[in-house]
Amino acid sequence: MAMFVAKQMMGSKLNAAKGVVGGDNEMTDEEKEKAEEAERERLEALAEAEEGRKEKHRKMEEEREGMRQGIRDKYGIKKKEEIEAEAAEQAAAQEAEGGGGLNRRKKTPEELAREAELEDQDDFTKFKNSLETQVNEIKQQMEGKCVLQ
Repeated sequence: MAMFVAKQMMGSKLNAAKGVVGGDNEMTDEEKEKAEEAERERLEALAEAEEGRKEKHRKMEEEREGMRQGIRDKYGIKKKEEIEAEAAEQAAAQEAEGGGGLNRRKKTPEELAREAELEDQDDFTKFKNSLETQVNEIKQQMEGKCVLQ
């Protein structure tokens, strides 16, 4: 601390004395070139140190990921991305099946009664009902196309 105070007190007087004695503050061309070269070398060293640091951290992260994967394999834990992908696949499958989720449309009592009826019927009755519905549809189509005058 005492050195700092002494330097502050004496530094300004020494700088003033340098100018009086005849020392130019301007650098010669050679000194400028040396200073520029030193600055370039310093910047290159900084860039190289940064690259080394990034490479070191990349390697450490790879090692950590290897350890994490080993633990996942040992205990049968799935990675977060895998879990999200499976959830998306399940959601798509449920949506394709007609949706079993919260947002699906509720069935009316008529639809529920019709489904219960269909479950109770045997194969012959189902066949008979499907034929009747087809005949009725054909009748309706023909009536719509025929015009009585």
